[in-house]
Amino acid sequence: MISASANRSSIDWVTFILYAFLVMSGLMMLHAVDRPPDGYGQDLAAMLHTPVGQQGVWLLISLAGWFVINLLVDRSFWVLGAYPIYIFSVVLLVAVLLFGKEINNATSWFSLFGFTFQPGEFAKFGACLAMAAYLSQWTEKLNQPVHIFTGVMIWAIPAGLIILQPDPGTSLVFTSFLLVMYREGLPGILLVFGGFTAAMFLLGITQSPTFLTICLLGLLMVLMSFSAPRRTAWWLAFSLGITLLGIFLYRQLENGWPVVVVMALSFTVAAGYHALRKNFRMVISSLSALVWGVLIAFLANFTFNNFLLRHQKERIDAWLRPEGMNEQGALYNIVQSKLAIAGGGLKGKGLYEGTMTKYDYVPAQETDFIFSVVGEGEGFLGVAAVILGFLALLWRISVLAERQNRTFARAYAYGVAGIIFLHMLVNIGMTMGLMPVIGIPLPFMSKGGSSLFAFTIMIAVLLKLDRHRNEV
Repeated sequence: MISASANRSSIDWVTFILYAFLVMSGLMMLHAVDRPPDGYGQDLAAMLHTPVGQQGVWLLISLAGWFVINLLVDRSFWVLGAYPIYIFSVVLLVAVLLFGKEINNATSWFSLFGFTFQPGEFAKFGACLAMAAYLSQWTEKLNQPVHIFTGVMIWAIPAGLIILQPDPGTSLVFTSFLLVMYREGLPGILLVFGGFTAAMFLLGITQSPTFLTICLLGLLMVLMSFSAPRRTAWWLAFSLGITLLGIFLYRQLENGWPVVVVMALSFTVAAGYHALRKNFRMVISSLSALVWGVLIAFLANFTFNNFLLRHQKERIDAWLRPEGMNEQGALYNIVQSKLAIAGGGLKGKGLYEGTMTKYDYVPAQETDFIFSVVGEGEGFLGVAAVILGFLALLWRISVLAERQNRTFARAYAYGVAGIIFLHMLVNIGMTMGLMPVIGIPLPFMSKGGSSLFAFTIMIAVLLKLDRHRNEV
C-alpha cells in the first residue's frame, strides 16, 4: 500500500511563477503611479503609507496565508469546511450591510484598526468552495431543474447581497460560475438562453422596443425558413424581404406599430406553415423566444429610463452609445485611459516617464485603471506580456483542473478560472472602452488588499488540492 506522503505531488511551479509575475508587475505599476519626483527616499514608515507600501503589506499577509494553507492545513479541511466557510462569507455580507463603512457610495467595507476589508472578495472564495462541494455531489444530475436552481442560488445569494451594498460590478463576477456548472453537466441550451437574454437586455437599452420587436420577428422567420421541409429558398426570400421592408417602413413612419402588426401576421403565417407540417418544436421555440425577447427588451428599456440613477445611466451610455457625450463628463475616465494606453506606443515611455500616469490624468489609476499605467509605461509589449500572463495562468489552471481525480478539486479549479477570467475581461475592457466602468479590479495587480488576499488564497488552495490529487 502506498502512503499518502508518497502519493503527494510537488507544488505546480508554473502556476506559482505566473502568479508571482502578475503580482510583481502590479507592484511595479503601483510604484510608478505615486512616485514623487525625487523618489521615495529612505523613510520606511512613509513608504508604508504609499499605495505600493500598503500593497506590499497585504502581499506579506497573503503569503503568510499561503504558507499556512500549504503547510499547516490539511486538504480535507477545505472539502469538509466548504459549506461552513460559504455560510460565514454570507454572514459577513449581511453584517457589512448593517455595520460596514461607506466608501464611494457603497457600504462594502469593514474598517478595523486602520485596515479596511471587503467581504465581497472573500465571498468569491466561499462560493468557489460551496459550488465545488455541491457539484461533486450532484455531477450526474445537473440537468434536472431543481439541482440547476440550487446551484444557481449558491452564487446568486451572495451576488444579491452585494447588489444591495450597492456594488453591481462585484456581483457580476458571480455569473462566472456558469462556466463550472457547464463543465459539470449544465445543458448548453441554457447558456444560449442566457446569452440571448443578455443581448436583448442590452439592445433594449440602446434601441426602441418596437424596433427590436420588428427585428426579432424577422430574425425568427429567417431561422424558421431553414427548417422548412419544402421550398426553403422561397420561405427565406419571403422572410428576408418582409424583414427589410419592415425596417425601412419603421424608419419612415412616426408610429412603428402598424409595421409590428404586419410583421406579426407574417410570423403567424410562417408559424402556421410549420404547425401544419407538425414541426411543433420549431413553433414553440420561436414563440417562446419571441415572447421572452420582447419582454426583456421592454423591461430593460423601462428600467433604464425610470429606475436607474443619473450617474448609472451615464456610465451605461458611455459604454453603449458614447457618440455626442461630453468628454469631460462620464466619458472622461475612458478617454484619459485610452490616451494613456495609446501614448505608450510599442515600447512605452518608461515606467516613471508616463505623462498621464505621473500627473494623475487618469482617475483611479491605482485600482480600476491600473492597466492604463501598463500601456503608457511599457507600451504594446508590456500590455501583451500582461495579457499573455493572464492567459497562461488560465490555461495552466485548466490543465490542473482536468488532471484532478476528484470532482471537488476540478470544479473548484474551474470556479477560480472563471472568476479570474471575468475580472480580467471586464477590467481590461473598461480601460479601452469595450466594457462599462463598473469598478472591477485587475486580479493581482490593482491596489486592494482584500482582492490580493482573496485571489492569493484561491490560488493557494488550488495548488494544495493539486498536490494531493493522487491520494486515495
